[in-house]
Amino acid sequence: MSAEFLTRLRTQLPTSVSTDQQELAASRVDKSGWVADGTPLAIVHARSIADVQQTLRLATEFRIPVVTRGAGTGLAGGACGGGGSIVLSVAGMNRILEIRPEDELTVVEPGVINQDLNDALAEHGLWFAPDPASKAISSVGGNIATNAGGLLCAKYGVTREAVLGLKVVLADGRLLEMGHRTVKGVTGYDLTALMTGSEGTLGVIVEATVRTRRVVQGTTVTLGAVFPDVTTAAAASAQLIAGGVGPAVMELLDPVALAAIAGYLGADGTAGLPIDGGAFLLVQTDGAAAVAEAELAYELLTASGGVTRMSTDAAEGERLLAIRRACHPALAALGEVLIEDVSVPRSRMAEMFEAIAEISARTGIAIPTVAHAGDGNLHPNFVIQVDPARPVDAPVVPEEIWEAASELFRAALALGGTLTGEHGVGILKRRWLKEELGDTSYELQRQLKAVFDPLGILNPEAMFEGS
Repeated sequence: MSAEFLTRLRTQLPTSVSTDQQELAASRVDKSGWVADGTPLAIVHARSIADVQQTLRLATEFRIPVVTRGAGTGLAGGACGGGGSIVLSVAGMNRILEIRPEDELTVVEPGVINQDLNDALAEHGLWFAPDPASKAISSVGGNIATNAGGLLCAKYGVTREAVLGLKVVLADGRLLEMGHRTVKGVTGYDLTALMTGSEGTLGVIVEATVRTRRVVQGTTVTLGAVFPDVTTAAAASAQLIAGGVGPAVMELLDPVALAAIAGYLGADGTAGLPIDGGAFLLVQTDGAAAVAEAELAYELLTASGGVTRMSTDAAEGERLLAIRRACHPALAALGEVLIEDVSVPRSRMAEMFEAIAEISARTGIAIPTVAHAGDGNLHPNFVIQVDPARPVDAPVVPEEIWEAASELFRAALALGGTLTGEHGVGILKRRWLKEELGDTSYELQRQLKAVFDPLGILNPEAMFEGS
């Protein structure tokens, strides 16, 4: 069956199908370090909607699993090709089809890179608000598939708020158009919102109409503050929001993460702050009220015990931002990094940091943590020393790390939070999904998938166990 399928696939898409072993191996992994079991049958490099439709028609006929893949920058194992599957790459569908400044919307193919989109939009005085840390290498289709967030989402929203309409190819090859080109629209069920965050389990996104914003005018002010401990810093971040500050960026680094960054950056990277100890809070305000908000933030941060710097100078602001941006390079210099992702209500963030510190102390596992403090989204990190002699198929993440992560996930749920704020469920978190959803919701969601994908061929390993 597989041989006949590949023969038919090559016949109908003669220039798009690859069985190159290096390509197949690369398609089994993402940025999480997850390695899918087995080797995919082939990779289809789609360059048109017709390519996607033809692939899915054949996959349905032969009941071949299909894993859709974009830039491969995922952090939950959700786009990794396993044994017997077809990897459907939409990275080559990377055209910006339309920019409408008067309507503040843009139409793109899924493989468009975030930074490339914003570079093109800048010529029109526009920008695409979703701002993942991986924006230089991640794609808009991947943003939509995982409902990605980023540093700016507390003020400007996650990807779902920016998606107006989609074209999606269903498992049987039918093309489904959903959504609209207007800001308002409530006709029928909101399938666009449903598809956003569905991780390739309901259909393949082949085109997106996204909302773009006018470039923010006025002064941008950046503040950096060092606190004696992360609990005090988290409490100060909550006070900013309660006090009426609406930061565009508010990032929090715990002492373990900050120590790694201080060692990585050296004396020249401190931006004049004592980052060799304590916790770091980064705040940036923009728009017409930026200066007034920043001055209020400075007062609140200082009164809370923070050693604070504030600047309207762009270069100085970049030096402060560089402390936050150095987090993942600093940790990656120490070993393989599992970047985890939980969210809690902002008012419970200090408690979540305390829970992480307790788990770390009890297990002896260092868990450097960074948070999007503006919305309560925390990224606990596990730095893993990988034996270079390990078998290529051996798990990168040892079971004791997953045991600590499991405690961490349950602590977030107990605080009224969620397993994932922006990375998605993928493969790595599916074993905890039912704990958050409950039996009834979990079963309904499985039934919903069956409506869109009755044969269960679309990314069948993602989200639901045993699907």
